[in-house]
Amino acid sequence: MKVKPLGDRVLVKVNVTETKTKGGLYVPETAQEKTQTGTVVAVGDDKEQITVKEGQNVMYDKYAGTSIKIDDEDHLVVKMEDILAVIED
Repeated sequence: MKVKPLGDRVLVKVNVTETKTKGGLYVPETAQEKTQTGTVVAVGDDKEQITVKEGQNVMYDKYAGTSIKIDDEDHLVVKMEDILAVIED
């Protein structure tokens, strides 16, 4: 399935957090902090508002966006204003 965001929306693939601590303990998914980073998969057509590009790693607001599953992977459709930073390696 392909999803193309509209306007100033961005499609972000959610980065999966580790479920095992450094000490070897497993943390249940319900006790984990919500992931706040992801990779930009697609961008909307409002080129004036959107400042990120496909493939960039970004940090987004904790409660931002609409969750969707694409090919059994978690994604978010977020507004550009909810993207807080670009993560550079």
